[in-house]
Amino acid sequence: MEILWFLLAVCMLVAVVGPLMLRRRGGLRQVAPGSPDAADPDTYGFARQEELDVRMPGPDQDLLDVLDVVQGTGSWRAASQLLAGTPKESEIRWQRVQAFAGAASLELAQRPGAGGAWLRTWRAEAPKDAGAAAVHAEFLVQQAWRTGTVGTDDFRIILEEARTVCGEAALLAPGDPVPYIVELAVARGLSYSHEEFDQLWAKIIDRAPAHMGAHIAALHFWCEKWHGSREEADRFATTAAARAPQGSLLAALPLFAVYEHLPEVNLVQGFYRGVVVTKAVEGAMFAVHAARADDPMLAHVRHLLVLFLVRMERWSEAMHQLVHIDGHVGALPWTQSSDPAAEYTVYRALAVAGYEANGGSPATLLH
Repeated sequence: MEILWFLLAVCMLVAVVGPLMLRRRGGLRQVAPGSPDAADPDTYGFARQEELDVRMPGPDQDLLDVLDVVQGTGSWRAASQLLAGTPKESEIRWQRVQAFAGAASLELAQRPGAGGAWLRTWRAEAPKDAGAAAVHAEFLVQQAWRTGTVGTDDFRIILEEARTVCGEAALLAPGDPVPYIVELAVARGLSYSHEEFDQLWAKIIDRAPAHMGAHIAALHFWCEKWHGSREEADRFATTAAARAPQGSLLAALPLFAVYEHLPEVNLVQGFYRGVVVTKAVEGAMFAVHAARADDPMLAHVRHLLVLFLVRMERWSEAMHQLVHIDGHVGALPWTQSSDPAAEYTVYRALAVAGYEANGGSPATLLH
């Protein structure tokens, strides 16, 4: 009888823990192509996995055209002209700086010693170019986080150099918040004190008080896994959301705070339908509906909403986000994966399957 009770207990444990372990962040699995359970992206006009652009969260044709020129010819002048014509305080300037730096960093990884030569030439031939300095600083930050180990001498040396270049970029472009936004990642890696961080943040707020990208970058510092706590991150996010001007996507910031503190293993039944998650998701949905259609940060919020809406089994709402962002996956949460396109495709397939299981179809999605 004791053996029978033991086996029964084991079966119950497996039944409870098994599904929970599958809810680990990133624990969802993708079915093989051609499987009856695989969603056909063509049915909804979605891009195939190999066609997804991992460089950006959403479309920016001007940037893509310039990247093609720069990487095809090795000439930096088109990049300089694009950044010079992009308003300093705009969200899109920050995204373009990240994209140029990311392109150079990826080139260097693919062709060590030779890749990204156009950025070195740009800095050498135009030392007073503010755009070049900002891209160089961001490039160093990405190199530190991509190739180094937090806390090591090499990691610190690269970030110390990045901090110096951030200072140069700030001097070259008074009023430009981007050099200080780049430094937010330096602050996290070099463990600025809260007082030092507040001084840096004040410089950004003075220049661009409603900058969504800056707020997302600053939120990382206040998270529990870095230099703050769950409470401090939540306070930072909710305060920003409360002060957000009409039409600002800052109302979605609490959802990013929730994401940063998701449990590695979810042991709470109905976690994604609880008050905290639901409130953050509704705030983000409100922000999306109120934002300008051309807001460059809109795609960032939509991408994160897809993850939460799928986990909440709100299939129709997830699908309506997907039709706006499909084709690009260069945003949270996908960029946390070693294969962003594959991770995104898994969630997209789940959304399609859930949507169709509840009576949805391409025809109903379009209306």
